[in-house]
Amino acid sequence: MALQALQSSGVAFRKILSHFPEELSLAFAYGSGVYRQVGPSSDQKNAMLDFVFTVDDPVAWHSKNLKKNWNHYSFLKVLGPKIITTIQNNYGAGVYYNPLVMCDGRLIKYGVISTNILIEDLLNWNNLYVAGRLQKPVKIIAMNENVALRSALDKNLKSAVTTAFLMLPESFSEEDLFIEIAGLSYSGDFRMVVGEDKTKVLNIVKPNIAHFRELYGNILQENPQVVYKIQQGRLEQQINHIMDPPGKNRDVEETLLQVAHDPDCGEVVRLGLSAIVRPSSMKQSTKGIFTAGVKKSVVYSSLKLHKMWKGWLRKTS
Repeated sequence: MALQALQSSGVAFRKILSHFPEELSLAFAYGSGVYRQVGPSSDQKNAMLDFVFTVDDPVAWHSKNLKKNWNHYSFLKVLGPKIITTIQNNYGAGVYYNPLVMCDGRLIKYGVISTNILIEDLLNWNNLYVAGRLQKPVKIIAMNENVALRSALDKNLKSAVTTAFLMLPESFSEEDLFIEIAGLSYSGDFRMVVGEDKTKVLNIVKPNIAHFRELYGNILQENPQVVYKIQQGRLEQQINHIMDPPGKNRDVEETLLQVAHDPDCGEVVRLGLSAIVRPSSMKQSTKGIFTAGVKKSVVYSSLKLHKMWKGWLRKTS
């Protein structure tokens, strides 16, 4: 199962996790501090570690976390766990981030999201925010036996593959596919204009082909829409193989074939993704000013701009 490729038992990550309330349906680490990237994010040793904690009861979780880690929160902590949860669920992408936190000798950032909201995002791509992060290799540190969540995680990966196919030619390489998948959640993200290195997607994929292959290999081998030539690292789309036997669902088959061969299909898909990602990324970043506090927001933004500047200097030198 593709989901198994996500799992990891990193001792260092579990040690950090021990500083937080235990009631988690899912906890994972992601980003340049976990998987090596090229470019300005290549300093893996000193990179900030990014985490997402998924919780069934955000009010109860924040209540316990405020008692354990009061200093992690901005001025919003004085409003209490119920208001924090309201801000988390109802604004931006449904995530509450505490950035620039020193924990166990490492600088970390962690986001908290409701299990139900994450499942909705995984299945329906309401925001494609945390769902987008889970389309790339992550290290899962903890996960309970929530069947609905596990199923949604797997569905999210399959949806990413199907969407990427629509933006690719009939024959393409593994790297082409993984670049399209990694770029889905960055389509329309305004941070790619201000604050992020423009070659971020390539920098994520190129050093991590093996991790992407581990994550998506089974899905690609079982997908009747493509012939996956593993040894050559290439795939060929077989659109006419995804339907029922001849004579059944003929109208659906013809529609799929027309869409797949439409030269504008990829652009239509990209526009649709941008319509999801752009507003959620802007609202989430605006919310971050309040959840992080002004001082941390300025420092965090400065770090992002510095990274972007390093990337630009690297390309021009």
